[in-house]
Amino acid sequence: MPLASTLLPVALAIVMFGLGLTLTLADFTRVVRFPKAVFVALACQIIVLPLLTFGIVALSGLPPLLAIGMMLIVSAPGGAIANVLSHVFGGDVALNISLTAVNSVTAIFTIPLIVNLSIAYFDPSGGQIGLQFQKTLEVTVMVLGPVALGMLIRRFATRFALAMDKPVRIVSMVILAAVITLTVIGNLAVLAANLGPLLLLALLICVMSLLVGFFVPRLFRVSPPQSLASSLEIGLHNATIALVIGQVVLANPVIAVPAAVYGPVSIVLGLVAAIVFRSVIRRTAGNAAPQAEPAPAPQAEPEPDVTIEA
Repeated sequence: MPLASTLLPVALAIVMFGLGLTLTLADFTRVVRFPKAVFVALACQIIVLPLLTFGIVALSGLPPLLAIGMMLIVSAPGGAIANVLSHVFGGDVALNISLTAVNSVTAIFTIPLIVNLSIAYFDPSGGQIGLQFQKTLEVTVMVLGPVALGMLIRRFATRFALAMDKPVRIVSMVILAAVITLTVIGNLAVLAANLGPLLLLALLICVMSLLVGFFVPRLFRVSPPQSLASSLEIGLHNATIALVIGQVVLANPVIAVPAAVYGPVSIVLGLVAAIVFRSVIRRTAGNAAPQAEPAPAPQAEPEPDVTIEA
């Protein structure tokens, strides 16, 4: 699909540029304010989720290229939609933004590691595909270059950055929808033959990601709003990055198909999860033992009316 391959780098540049417009250096340094929440979320994103997904995909019997595509999507960092849902449904937006910022940088190292290990295991073409150093450098430039440009504009033209935030989000969503459509059209035979397993795995992995992202931080006594932010960040992966790596960098459109399925599914499930988790948070807060009201201060007894007769 030449058109999709042309649009994808443009879509990724716009998405990451839009992310950069929302970031400042403080978003990277803010992590020291809540290190436990950040550490737990990153551990879930980088270690727990890929291991669980690998087990599920390996047992599913999915064709090798599609299995690699599933591992690719879970290795991608969270998308901007996570920040929007967190803001609407009472998550810790500051944590979301910081996680997105840190994830976008760490993904430069974790994506090649996870993808190359997946390729080595599933070995679909005798090792003929992979994210070698040159391709990894290409991904780094495509991801971090627009982010850095957006951050520079945010730093030196703040009003313009704030004004452009919404239009850039809209344009990026439109282009992403077009790219997903083109990817699906270009791989109709593969999708038709594997739609059931792909859809089931996308649902399963997305639900698992959202649950892990919420309840694992709660086990470590991370606050409910921060747990909601973590859940959305871990569950709503940046499908654009996965599409670009699969279709443009690895030059294999079939690897991009799981991302095209996962993207729309994750948005719907993320919205449902945000509503459910907000309800859980409110119910938990409502069931908390109310604090005892302070006892009223004792009132002074009126002094007897003493009349002294002359």
